[in-house]
Amino acid sequence: MVKSLEKLVEEFAYHVQAQTQEIFRGDAKTGNKHAKKAVAAFLELRSRGDTGRDALAVLFTHPSMDVRTSAAAFLLRHRTAEAKAVLEEAAKGQGLIPFEASEALKRWADGTWALDPDDDDEQPEAPGSASPVKRSRPRTGRAAIARRRGSKRDKPDS
Repeated sequence: MVKSLEKLVEEFAYHVQAQTQEIFRGDAKTGNKHAKKAVAAFLELRSRGDTGRDALAVLFTHPSMDVRTSAAAFLLRHRTAEAKAVLEEAAKGQGLIPFEASEALKRWADGTWALDPDDDDEQPEAPGSASPVKRSRPRTGRAAIARRRGSKRDKPDS
């Protein structure tokens, strides 16, 4: 069954708001489920080309700041001037949503923004979700390596 553009936009807005509510309640697991559903709605809209993206742009005037800023973050490449204006206005405040808006603007400015890439093979991350971080070896591993290598401090004075 093919969903209408309006239904997809409604789903996006609903899941963005639900994600925000769950995060503020301290339930990141449920919040992440809503984030994935919001991203899925965006991907379906994106699959319909600029018509789908334009449909999402109606959320730039949504009453909830989290919905406005999420839509703007996803549409920076397609509706740059309008999306930046929404994010700049939101970034003036304090709290999680203004912080996320300012981070989206920073990523756009430094060229690392990739929520709606030109290459349709790439998948966007949900706003507010952390990408995996490359972690260093545990301290015990480094200590073992240091012992094997040795250092001047480890050698007795001659």
